[in-house]
Amino acid sequence: MRRFWDGLAGVALVLWIGGMWAIGYVAAPVLFANLDDKQLAGMLAGKLFALMAWIAIAAASYLLIYRVVRDGGAALKTFFFWAVALMLALTLAGHFGIQPIMQSLKDQAMPHAVMQSVFADRFARWHGVSSILYLIQSALGLLLIWRSGLAR
Repeated sequence: MRRFWDGLAGVALVLWIGGMWAIGYVAAPVLFANLDDKQLAGMLAGKLFALMAWIAIAAASYLLIYRVVRDGGAALKTFFFWAVALMLALTLAGHFGIQPIMQSLKDQAMPHAVMQSVFADRFARWHGVSSILYLIQSALGLLLIWRSGLAR
């Protein structure tokens, strides 16, 4: 039975990190490069990022519980545990903190696109903060994959 839980942990990690990279660095840029309607591209990218946030929350929760059950208190002394915990915290901050602020700015800009409104500067700042948090998560995720041996 342990092989199943070990395998599920590997799948959760790959789904989470692979999804982050695929959406953040492939799908979203393709949307913006190929759709003339940037508002539509942003809406679609936002939906993909929201889906990834829920996948991240589920995967991180499983991975943290799995490691504590498997390793006991020793799990709290590992890079893996704290990297996953930090990535989860950044996901929660982005999804439940930053994204609602950005959505509020979009809503206030209506009927215009937020980037053609008086809220453009504030939206760009929050988008920048969100992008930096995503970059940190992506780098930590890559490091987790590398160190877990899944990249070999």
